[in-house]
Formats: sequence, C-alpha cells, structure tokens
Amino acid sequence: MVPARGREAADGVIWALAAVPKNRKVNMDADLVIVGAGLFGLTVAQQAVEKHGAKVEIIDVRDHIGGNAYSYMDKETGAEIHKYGAHLFHTSNPHVWEYVNRFTEFTNYVHRVYTTHNGEVFPLPINLGTINQFFHAHYTPAEAKALIAEQAGELAGTDPANLNDKGISLIGRPLYEAFIKNYTAKQWQTDPSELPAGIIKRLPVRFNYDNRYFHDTWEGLPKDGYTAWMERMIDDPRIHVTLNTDFFDESQPLNKKALVGKVPVVYTGPVDRYFDYELGDLKWRTVDFKEVRYDEGDHFGCPVMNFADSDVPYTRAIEFKNFNPERKDSQNPDKTVVWEEYSRFATREDEPYYPVNTAEDKALYEQYAAKAAQEPKVVFGGRLGTYKYYDMHNVIDTALTAYEEQVAPLLG
Repeated sequence: MVPARGREAADGVIWALAAVPKNRKVNMDADLVIVGAGLFGLTVAQQAVEKHGAKVEIIDVRDHIGGNAYSYMDKETGAEIHKYGAHLFHTSNPHVWEYVNRFTEFTNYVHRVYTTHNGEVFPLPINLGTINQFFHAHYTPAEAKALIAEQAGELAGTDPANLNDKGISLIGRPLYEAFIKNYTAKQWQTDPSELPAGIIKRLPVRFNYDNRYFHDTWEGLPKDGYTAWMERMIDDPRIHVTLNTDFFDESQPLNKKALVGKVPVVYTGPVDRYFDYELGDLKWRTVDFKEVRYDEGDHFGCPVMNFADSDVPYTRAIEFKNFNPERKDSQNPDKTVVWEEYSRFATREDEPYYPVNTAEDKALYEQYAAKAAQEPKVVFGGRLGTYKYYDMHNVIDTALTAYEEQVAPLLG
C-alpha cells in the first residue's frame, strides 16, 4: 500500500489524503471492498489477504486509518493523542491476544481511574478504599458489604421505575449520589430520574482495595502507538487504501450503487445511513473535546480524572502523557496537554460513539438488521454496522469470526 501523494503525520508516517478522482475508473479487479478503515475493516482485510490471497480495496471517509483508535504524536509535549478519546487495550481472549501481538508489542500499562467529588479525589471503581475514604471509616470487607446492603435496602421491595431509583437500589443513596448520579446526568444530558432503569444492570463495588479498572488477563498499550500497529496489519501490496472517500457519493466511482452486488463488500459505517435512514434514525451519544495546555509537566498525576459533580460541565479529563510513562525521556518535562470530555446526544453530522439502546432503538435496529441480511454480498460489521458498543478486543474477535463465517464464503 503506497499512496501516490500524502502528508507527513506527526509520527512520520506518510498517508494518502486525496479522494479518488471523480473521473477515475474503478479498478474492479479487487476481490473485496471494505468500507471503513477501523479495526473491524483492517482485521478482515488482513485475513482476506493472508488466507485467501485476495486483492482488497479499503475506503474511508476520514483522512486516516484506524477508525476511532487512531492516534498521533503531539510535538509540543511528546504525548500520544488518542484523537477520539482514550483507548485502552485489554482482553482475556487468548486468540485475540495472540493475533494482536503479531503486529505490536504492548507496554505493561494498567488502567486506573480516579474521580473528583467535593474537592476530594477518590479511586474508582468504587472499592473498599473509596468506601472508607468517603465515610471516614476503616470498615472491613464484611462490614462494608453490610453497610451497602443496608443503604441499598432503602428501596427494598420496589421495582425501580427510573435510573435514579435503580442506582440507589444497587449501591445505596450516599455512594450513588456522590459518584454516579451527576456523572450520569452529564453523560446523558438528562436527569437520571427521567432515564429508564434498564440503562444500568449493575454498579460494580469491590470490597477490597483493588482499583484496577479492568480485570482481564492481558492489558497494555501498543509500544509504538495505535496507528503504527494498524499500519502493520495492512502492510501488504495487495491491500490498497483510499481515504477521504464517501461510499455514498455517486460522483466518485467507489460508491454503493457501483459496488453492491458486483463485488463482496464489508460495510462498517452506520447501518441506518446505509439504508438512507428509511426506517428512522438509530440514536447515539457523542463526545466533544476541549483541549487545555498547561505549563507544567504533569497536571493530574494520572491518565484519566473523572468529575462526579454537576458544577464541572465535563465528565472527565484525559492527560495523555500519563498513558506512557515509559516514554518520559522523549516527553517535554515542562508542558502537558489535557482533553476535557463533554457528552451529548449525537446528530447525523456527529461522530457516533455509544448506542443509546433504548427498547425502541433495539427494535429499530432489528428491522435494519433484517434488511441488511437481504443485501447481496454485503457483510455488516463493527460498532456502527451492528449498533453495538464494543471494546477493541470485541471488535477484533467479531471481525475474525465474520471473516471465517461470512466473508470467506463470498471469496470462493
């Protein structure tokens, strides 16, 4: 994959930016066209080349590969910026772990999160340290369990009608109102008393001092960054990538009308967009970021700081330098960069991040899924194509399965 023209990204990699010329004839000797250069599409492309010897064309409307996992280096601070928010790789699936280690080594990073409430910093998820600090106590695990059970019993025998009551019934009013209520309100831009109870199934509480965010077998960050990892996945002359190209723009040749039914297509964009929203819009939440730079080497002392109170308008702040302490020698000791994260409901023009997944949304998706199953030689995948929230290891796992069960049969 050698782009004819491009720009130098912050990490030194050259990438094509020009869209396919409108008068260019489509090179239809491609055996497979993949719409979307995120983890799902890249995994399927890599498998198609390796296992079938296929020629693959990947198109993406963005100016980079990697989907929401794309990252770049910030020259001033030496931080690796995760352009679409913090991405942390973790998995307990040995098949996925073996697969990703073919393309990158991982650091020994272990994710830990802290939250600020009433001017005080607490560890998350809620654990025995959080509980004892909050109640100014020294409860044993058994005593803490009894306390939470007693406080959660406030609504015993009731069927919570909304998220607010559900949260209280799970962990009790004090902890819920301190750490969950206002954070959730900011996430959904809605008072929790007006949100359905079904949004949350459980609120994890650990009755020990373990504040590791994930409990998977393997965890870490790619040593050379996310973009370098994904470049290696498709480092093969049989894979060609065309960026800045809209699958729905019929003025350029790599479009839906020209391709569907004529060549196998893997589509990873929004499933409702594929059908021109004819059944209605699936609802998503999106996030906005505000960048703040500080004339100090470290502002928060951790990679992610949540803000649990309503007087801070953003949900959390990400300090990217702290994801990679092993790069300290190449980072600026006097500067740091922080992204404040704001959550809201997405419009069609926004980047969709998290499916809202109400009962109505699930029913609407099932209608779209039925239509998708009838599309000739088209496989729908990824978060957007299947209206699901996936961590990165889930995306890779589903892509490996989709290749074997759906894509490979189309390649003959």
